[in-house]
This record gives sequence, structure tokens and C-alpha cells, in this order.
Amino acid sequence: MRGLKALGAGALAAALVSGIGWTAQASDNEAAPAATTAVAGYQVVKLPNANVPNFQRRTVYCPTGKVAIGGGAEAQGNDAILVGSFPTDDGHGWVGLGRQNAYSSVGISVYVICANQS
Repeated sequence: MRGLKALGAGALAAALVSGIGWTAQASDNEAAPAATTAVAGYQVVKLPNANVPNFQRRTVYCPTGKVAIGGGAEAQGNDAILVGSFPTDDGHGWVGLGRQNAYSSVGISVYVICANQS
């Protein structure tokens, strides 16, 4: 991505929350602007860790009237590998899946960041 400078985690989060997106830039000598617009109905929903068979999807959904604006997943266990972390096809949830090489199951936690549907 030509011409883009690296952003710190805080600056990137502020850019994404404020709707600026991946094109936001900050020079090395100035702080990135803080988010000026709150996200209506912001809520994080967590599906706590549970052991599931390798490659089994775990899905968490936003409450009614909200859509996913982000999310993530975590694979837990010895030699655990997160295989996938992505939004549901309908945009209302988040999917996580993983595996472990030496075991037939893996611990998976999934998080979805929700906001009011406009």
C-alpha cells in the first residue's frame, strides 16, 4: 500500500471507529486525532472459551438491531492455531475456528464488535 505510514494501535483504532478507515495517516511528529464521533450502540459480545473438535466453527451474534463492525477469535491450548476469524455472511456475527496438531479438539473464544444498524 504505497504512501501509507504505519499507525500505532491507538491511532488505527481511532481511525477505524471514527470511520476514517485504512487510508488514515499520521506523521511521525504528530499524534493522530482522537475519534470525534461515537459509534451508536457500540457493544462487544463474547463467546467464552470452549473446547470443540478441530475445525468446528464457533459463532457469536450481535443483539437484534445491531450489526458486526469487527471481531476476532482466539485459539487456546498446546500447539493451538487459529485457522479462521471472519464475519458471518449476513453481517450480524463473527466466526472463529482453529485446530491443534496433537489433539482432536481446541479451545476457541470468539468476540464480535456490534453497533446499531442504520
